[in-house]
Amino acid sequence: MSPPQKQPATSVRGEASEEIEVRGHIVDSLLLPKILDRILQLGGSFEILECVIGTRRVDPSRARILVRAESSVLLEEILGDLVEHGAAPVRPEDAKLVPADIAGAFPDGFHATTNQRTQVRLRGEWIAVDAQEMDCGIAVDVAAGTARCVAMTDVAVGMAIVVGHAGVRVIPEERPRAVNLFGFMNSNVSSEKPKAVSLHAVADSIRATRREGKKVLLVGGPAIIHTGSSRHLADLIRGGWIQTLFAGNALATHDIEQAFYDTSLGVSLTRGEATEHGHEHHLRAINTIRRLGGIAQAVEKGVLKSGIMYECIQKGVDVVLAGSIRDDGPLPEVITDTLKAQKAMRGALADVGFALLIATALHSIAVGNLLPAWVKVVCVDINPATVTKLSDRGTFQTIGMVTDVEPFLRSLAEELCIED
Repeated sequence: MSPPQKQPATSVRGEASEEIEVRGHIVDSLLLPKILDRILQLGGSFEILECVIGTRRVDPSRARILVRAESSVLLEEILGDLVEHGAAPVRPEDAKLVPADIAGAFPDGFHATTNQRTQVRLRGEWIAVDAQEMDCGIAVDVAAGTARCVAMTDVAVGMAIVVGHAGVRVIPEERPRAVNLFGFMNSNVSSEKPKAVSLHAVADSIRATRREGKKVLLVGGPAIIHTGSSRHLADLIRGGWIQTLFAGNALATHDIEQAFYDTSLGVSLTRGEATEHGHEHHLRAINTIRRLGGIAQAVEKGVLKSGIMYECIQKGVDVVLAGSIRDDGPLPEVITDTLKAQKAMRGALADVGFALLIATALHSIAVGNLLPAWVKVVCVDINPATVTKLSDRGTFQTIGMVTDVEPFLRSLAEELCIED
């Protein structure tokens, strides 16, 4: 049963209105002008009833705004949009809960989540939504007093789902106060940014993440192997700088191919030229691993003795290999069911504080969609469009570095592993 609801927004002479409040660093983050602009864009009007500006950079500000619309329907649309920007009604109500009537589908009008910290109001108390992720719904366990993001495919019949924007509060990430990678740079993509400064900042962020006891996630594409960068990534894993690895069948396959044949896609990584019958090497590498039962078994039996996957087994790195329709083999560890791969990735993201996405457009975008906004993300790719697409699809915290993979990983490994 849904909790009792408050009376609808005030309506005078056909006009509907409601007071909202926004708090935080609303001026220097441009949050306040963004909210006012959205009200006008959506066809409403506003009156600023109160605005208190913090006198120091560290002081939060707050504003109370009366939002007006020509109808209650339009007002609801405007308020629903403003929730995503951190605005909340001055007189909040409990979240409206509707039991799911169909497995694998939300009730009509469900609240679609963002990657920002979110709270829902239950019995007059605001509770944090766990497992924050964009493009999900919110399931509430009324008895336990908990809420969590749930993917559409994981909805079960009877699950209490939040519907509408009422009783939902989004807390936008604040702009970093310190000057670091996520302060001095922004998400604009350019190949002309200072690479050395950027790389030092990435290394500093990885160190800080490890000091905080958080995990570093690396999402990698096969270009890491093709460009001769695998030894640098192997050094980072051996040095304990990477705790989680997401990749596809290709990265693992060509890494093992290199360990067995010193080739990647049949091209010698020593001489840089195609080898005779080299096109068969990746298939033979996959077949060898499949006959042994898996990558871990190949390491245990002394068949696989080097490379990224070898170091992952040795260091106990949490590896998720997600398959695709074009995969050869694939390797036994590759998850070929897309929904199962998503679930495995979600499970492996616990305690990840920093994500490094390297040379893989689709995998980077997919992982970006799973990450909450407070996880710092750096995307390294020779193609600026990869970073642009990642930001355009909602992972706004992404910092882009347009550069070749090999010099980046080589320099990063040199800076971090010299400390070992």
